Amino acid sequence: MSDIVLSGGVRANLLQLQQTSDLISSTQLRLATGRRVNSALDNPINFFTAQSLSIRANDLNSLLDTMSTGINTIQAANNGITAITKLVQSAQSLISQAQQSSDTTVRKSLATQFDAIRGQIDQLAADSGINGVNLLGGNDLTITLNETGSSTVVITAVDDTTAGDLAITGAANNWGSSTDIDAANTDLTAALVTLRSQSQALSSNLQTVQVRQDFTKAMINTLNTGADNLTLADSNEEGANLLALQTRQQLSTTALSLAAQADQNVLKLFQ
Repeated sequence: MSDIVLSGGVRANLLQLQQTSDLISSTQLRLATGRRVNSALDNPINFFTAQSLSIRANDLNSLLDTMSTGINTIQAANNGITAITKLVQSAQSLISQAQQSSDTTVRKSLATQFDAIRGQIDQLAADSGINGVNLLGGNDLTITLNETGSSTVVITAVDDTTAGDLAITGAANNWGSSTDIDAANTDLTAALVTLRSQSQALSSNLQTVQVRQDFTKAMINTLNTGADNLTLADSNEEGANLLALQTRQQLSTTALSLAAQADQNVLKLFQ
């Protein structure tokens, strides 16, 4: 087509029509994607800045799953401590009954129930984990709080079994003497102190992780909003632009037709 010579008027109107067509395509893409910056060619500064913000938001978003699992693990351990505390208190009521009775048969029965409760305490401690992590069974938990891994919360595990941190010995001599009953009572009193201390530590760690979880959610929202502000298109503005460009395209087509008619009029002079 390089050997075809166009008049200045036709060429100018054709160029204007091509430019308008390109602008229409660009505007339609913005309306279709909802973004005014779809690639680095549109605006390199905004594109790469928004990409950086989005990457960080995605990294933080992946941490939310870890935090959520960590929170559930802490809550499971706290539930276990609550249930174990109730069992210890039930065992204390058995001791109270044994102290009020001098019947060896009654005391033996109460001692049997006491040992059964000890077994349930051990079972509760073993069942208080999630996804293989049991804070009451010796499994430490580390929760990462930022994308660089420089901020973490480490929850040190305990051993809430009767042979572990709770140190609740079995009913000696079937509680045949008051000394045996008093020893068991001392064990339970110390166990309750231990359980309360553990519960307070878990509550403190849980609050820390929940605060960081809320902060991370807010940060993700801020990062995504910042990225959107750099790249999102105003649909109302783009719609108005498209309408104006379509009108310009129609005018350019008419002008091109008029320019072509002018060339035809020159041709008629030679007829």
